[in-house]
This record gives sequence, C-alpha cells and structure tokens, in this order.
Amino acid sequence: MSFPLLTVTAAVPAVGAILTAAVPAARRTAAKWLALVISLVTLVLAAVVMVRFEPGGDRYQLVESHSWIKDFGVRYELGVDGIGVALIALTALLIPFVILAGWHDADPLETKSSRWRPTQGFFALILMVEAMVILSFEATDVFLFYILFEAMLIPMYFLIGGFGDRAHAGSDENAAAQRSYAAVKFLLYNLVGGLIMLAAVIGLYVVAGNFSLTEIAEARASGQLEMATNTERLLFLGFFFAFAVKAPLWPLHTWLPNAMGEATAPVAVLITAVVDKVGTFAMLRFCLQLFPEASKWATPVIIALALVSIVYGALLAVGQRDIKRLVAYASISHFGFIIMGIFAMTSQGQSGATLYMVNHGISTAALMLVAGFLISRRGSRLIADYGGVQKVAPVLAGTFLIGGLATLSLPGLAPFVSEFLVLVGTFARYPVAGIIATTGIVLAALYTLVLYQRTMTGPVKTEEVRTMPDLRVRELVVVAPLIALLIFLGVFPKPLTDIVNPAVSHTMSDVQQKDPQPEVEAAK
Repeated sequence: MSFPLLTVTAAVPAVGAILTAAVPAARRTAAKWLALVISLVTLVLAAVVMVRFEPGGDRYQLVESHSWIKDFGVRYELGVDGIGVALIALTALLIPFVILAGWHDADPLETKSSRWRPTQGFFALILMVEAMVILSFEATDVFLFYILFEAMLIPMYFLIGGFGDRAHAGSDENAAAQRSYAAVKFLLYNLVGGLIMLAAVIGLYVVAGNFSLTEIAEARASGQLEMATNTERLLFLGFFFAFAVKAPLWPLHTWLPNAMGEATAPVAVLITAVVDKVGTFAMLRFCLQLFPEASKWATPVIIALALVSIVYGALLAVGQRDIKRLVAYASISHFGFIIMGIFAMTSQGQSGATLYMVNHGISTAALMLVAGFLISRRGSRLIADYGGVQKVAPVLAGTFLIGGLATLSLPGLAPFVSEFLVLVGTFARYPVAGIIATTGIVLAALYTLVLYQRTMTGPVKTEEVRTMPDLRVRELVVVAPLIALLIFLGVFPKPLTDIVNPAVSHTMSDVQQKDPQPEVEAAK
C-alpha cells in the first residue's frame, strides 16, 4: 500500500490543533511555538506533494480511496490535480505567516470586559481550519467535500467572534457586539448556502447512485449517465449558490466586510486568502465537471454578476474610511475577476483565474498583515487617524506600498499576470464584458493610491503616529517572503502555469469548449 501522502498532509495540522489545545494554560509561548512548528511541517509536506505531482500525468494523482459509509456509497476518496496542488501550496505557505503575525493577538487582556483570551485555542483553531481547507482541496468524493465545506465554518466562527481586532478591544462593549454580529452573519450566510448545497448533493446521489466525482464525471462523459436538462440545471444552481456565498459573489457578499473588519488581521487573511478560495476552487472542480451543460447555460448571468462584483466592490473600496473594510471590498472586486475568468470558458481565462487565486492570496496577505501591524501601533482602523507614517516608519510604509501595488496589479508583480490572462480570456469570448472589467483596474489604482497617500504621506498628524516604531524582526520575517514571492511570480510565473495548465485543459474538455480563434483578415 502506497504512503497516504494527502491524508498525512491534512492530518498533521489536525493532530497539531489537538496537541496545541491541550498545552497547559500557563504555557502559552510553548503553544505558539508548537503551532508554528506544526505549520512548517505541513508546509514541507505540501512541498512534497508538489514535487510528487507530475503535470503531464493523470488528471488526479496521489489517489487514496477507502470505503467509508458503504450503505450510502460514501467513500474517503482523495486526489489532486494541478489546481488543487497550487491551492494546497498556497494554504500551507500562508498559515506560518498567519501564526507569526498573530503571535500576540490572543494574549491575555487585563480589562473590564475581557480578562482572559485562550491563546492555545486561537492557534488550535487556525490549524484546524488549515486541515479542513487542505482536505477540501483533496476530496474527490462529493459528500466528503460537503462535510468539510460546512465543518470549516465552526472554527472560523469562533475565530471571528472570539478574537476581535485589538484596535477596539477592551472595555468597549459595542465592539464585542459587533464581533458577535459579524460572526453570526458569516455563519448564517454560509450555512444557508450549505443547506441548499446539501439538497443538491442528495439530488446528485439520487440521479447518479454514488458520490464519487471521478466516477460521475466519467459516466457523464461516456454517455452512461444522462441528466434531464432541468435536473442538471437545478443541481448546478444548488452547488453554485453555496460556492458563490463562500467566494463571495455579489449580491451574496455582504458578510465579508463585517467578518474581515471585526476579525484580527491574521484571521482576516485566513478568511479571504484561504477559506474563500474553497468556493472558487469548487466552481472549477464540481460545477464545471459535474454539470457542463448547465454551466454553459448559466454563464451569461454569472459573467454579469461577476462584472457587478468587480465594479461594485471597487467603487465601495474607493469610499471606505476603514482600512480593513477597504481591503475587504477590494477582495470582492478581485473575486469577481476570478469568477469571470472561470466562466469565460477559455484556457487563458481559467488559467488566469487559478493563478489569481494564488496571487490574490499572497498579495492580500501582504497588504492585510502590514495593515494589521499599522493598526496595532495606532489603535485605530480609520484612515483619517493616520498621515505621515513614511517619515517615522519607512520600512512599514514601503512594504505597505508594495502590497498595495500588488493589489492594483502593477506589471512586474504576481497579480498582473493573472489579471491580464483573465481579461484576455474574457475578451476572446465576451469582448464587452472584458472592456467593462477593465474599469476595475482603474478603480483599483484609485483606492490603493488614495489609501497610501492619506495614511503614509504628508505631515505627521498625531503623537501616536510620531512615536510609531518601524517593523520589528518578527514582522519583517512575515512580510519579506511574501513580497519576494510577489516579485518572483510576477517576473517568472512558469512554475505555477506548468502545474495549472494541464488541469485547465481537462476542465475545458469537460465543458466541451475550445478557445475562440482570432479573426484575421486575409491579406489583399
């Protein structure tokens, strides 16, 4: 029996979460170091998965399959394609930085409203989320994926509601109420989406007789399994609705600004750079592969919704006064680009969308974590409370600028490559949509540069800013590798494209689409 590499990669953070939670209350520092070591071991295992994966080989590799609930045809079935490998690597890469950035976010607070913060629980919850996300990228059994899709909501709920932003922690009872509201809203939105998906999962089992993604897809491709048109469309809508909530896609997006605004900066990164990617990944893996005809039927509406997300999210980001909510609305705009690239049904669009998932995760992590360091120093999320930071903390201001430039997809930084591919792939099939989407680039430059100008340039406005320290060693260890990756993947994206492109070719084959050929007039 071959070594169960995929299971071990997900099991290490899961077991690590249990061990971290079991550390005695007085040994907070030991719990932190244990969580960090576990996350680094997981990163090494994810690197082994990347090395073992052969881009030109079978579609799903490192496959594991075991009977689980035999009476209902449920199997513990895992396998990764190029898209899954890339996102597992992203998740494993970001978690150590999330842990380092949140090193003191769960330390005890001697205040009236909060006399203790369970440090061990904070880091255990982060590791548990990592385990569930990695396993969801590996699952090829629909029922197993559904369980993971829903289960990851529980640790995220406690991370959002139980560990709020230190910018308004302490005696402010209204802050605790806002955190509770954000956590409940996050949970309810995603639970509703999950319940609708559960109905679709049951419907799929009634039609197909099993939950195996590979078996159902092969049966559909060979003609052994046929779905009535209306049945396929209803099942597609059930799956897509849940994924659109998670993504998030307008108008199902409203939980994200609340959740990111009230969570600590590392947890905000966990939400938008890691957990939300499960939604867009599932659109590629499940919607397009299981319901190809329904996916093509729904494409015009989904493209329109993605365009609204792009423009709407960017416009609201321009008008924000809260730094973290600005990044949240910018992420809504970026997810619009990802979804548009997926449903453009071109190889450039889908390759760009997959790269965008990875690059957005890195760029958002860099910007949000630096923003978190800034907010922790000043004690405020409001843009108006800053000004002149670059005079007193030039390294912090410089890293903030690079993260912002990556967010607006500056050429030479990683997000530019993915955004360019999405726009090229969309324009090839939907030129009007491609043109409208470019307005998101202009607005991104506006909200990013205005944010930098108002917070970092000009005179020093307050004493809190005047005495602000620059980035410390731990914070530099968090930010520097992310910036290096943004530059490396912006100049040389080939390592990612080589892994992703074969998987995209399989997806294009699933929906029976070929790239449109450019129209060239014959020379006279």
